[in-house]
Amino acid sequence: MRSFAPRPLRTATLTALLIAVPFAGAYAAGHHKGSALDESAPPAFYGPREKGLINQIQGVDSGIADARQAETIAPAEAQKLHMRAAHISQAAERTAAANHGRIPVPQYQQLLRRLDNVDQALRIDSGTGFLIGDGADGGHYPNG
Repeated sequence: MRSFAPRPLRTATLTALLIAVPFAGAYAAGHHKGSALDESAPPAFYGPREKGLINQIQGVDSGIADARQAETIAPAEAQKLHMRAAHISQAAERTAAANHGRIPVPQYQQLLRRLDNVDQALRIDSGTGFLIGDGADGGHYPNG
């Protein structure tokens, strides 16, 4: 069966289509600036330092949940500690994203100090802080 369209019209249509498709894609990509496509994706690879920090943040967060469940801290205090841990996690993610999946040593040490402060606040609030004294005077006392 023969086509009714003249050969030059088919060729011109096919040529126009082949030329227009790449330009349409470039035009569409240019209109997505400032949207989710423009944001850099979080790094898929983290080094051992970053993985360790993530695990420590999860451990502190788990400790907060355990203390709340055991009713050794008030719900408001648990919420405050959860928020502090979440802020540290977000700061770590932003720093790693800005540095191709790595956290430079100064920022890493700062994040660890902040996380240690949250952990120590949890220990003090729940009454499980470091104990001092040898028990000779009748007991051990929280340090803090």
